[in-house]
Amino acid sequence: MDWRIKGAIQKVLGVLPRGEQAHYWLQKSVGGLRRFDGECDAKLEDFRLMLGHLRTSGIGIPGTRYLEVGTGWYPTFPYCLYVLGAARIETFDLNRYLKPELVAAMVERVRGKLAMLADAGEQELGEVTERFGKLSRKVAAGATLEDATDGVVRYHAPADAAKTNLGESSVDVVFSNSVLEHVPGPVIEAMFAESMRILPPGGVMFHSVNCGDHYAYADRKISQLNYLQFSDEQWKHWNNAFLYQNRLRARDFTEMAKAKGFAIEIDTSRPHPDRLRQLEAVTVHPQFSRYPREQLAITSIDFVARKPKK
Repeated sequence: MDWRIKGAIQKVLGVLPRGEQAHYWLQKSVGGLRRFDGECDAKLEDFRLMLGHLRTSGIGIPGTRYLEVGTGWYPTFPYCLYVLGAARIETFDLNRYLKPELVAAMVERVRGKLAMLADAGEQELGEVTERFGKLSRKVAAGATLEDATDGVVRYHAPADAAKTNLGESSVDVVFSNSVLEHVPGPVIEAMFAESMRILPPGGVMFHSVNCGDHYAYADRKISQLNYLQFSDEQWKHWNNAFLYQNRLRARDFTEMAKAKGFAIEIDTSRPHPDRLRQLEAVTVHPQFSRYPREQLAITSIDFVARKPKK
């Protein structure tokens, strides 16, 4: 599908009274949700990678308190953290997008991945299987996220991760997966300030950001650098409620974190050779001239930012 057509459809749905329901139906019919198993497996791989980065930073799972930014349609990361023994997971979403049928489908998909989860979380498979069994039975009975996890997972929606109302030093890890690219820059700054408040000294943020043009997933004729040719004013025509893209580059996220007092411990951002070649075919708008060529070509970053220890 031509990316402009997709953008126009989503723009219209974003202002219709029942636009969210229509958008969800389209995602299941012709979008990413029609290949649910593959999408869920990709999230589980992202979860495994997150655990690896956190382990490198000395963060384990049992007894650890987490806050997720952006729950989405189904809570893959919170439920996986629960079965691996996390103490508590607060998951925040600006809108109440959670879909019970997708939650149930995700749990069934996780059933076949328990050995991988146990290995990634360095936990005994028997304990993981036992916690998963309790979870799956409660989900099948229609339990809420909180009830299904005996109060370990707490779902906040609609809610603002920049104003959590949680106490100081109340969580050990703040994380997100493919969320920050959809959040306006000033809101990200406010979220980082709130993270600094609710994390204890030595606590960390982990964020995985897909900062390429998401329209490229629907239109194979364009690259993930396509949106760099437009000014902010021009891009307003294609931004919409269901696919808002801030077009920030990888270094912007780490610079915002550092400006709030965090120290960057892990930064995976690197320019891929394919992206550097694709950049040659894009007439980059002058407003992006402040970025070096290599920064423009980076379309993903995982980073760990630590609150200084006192």
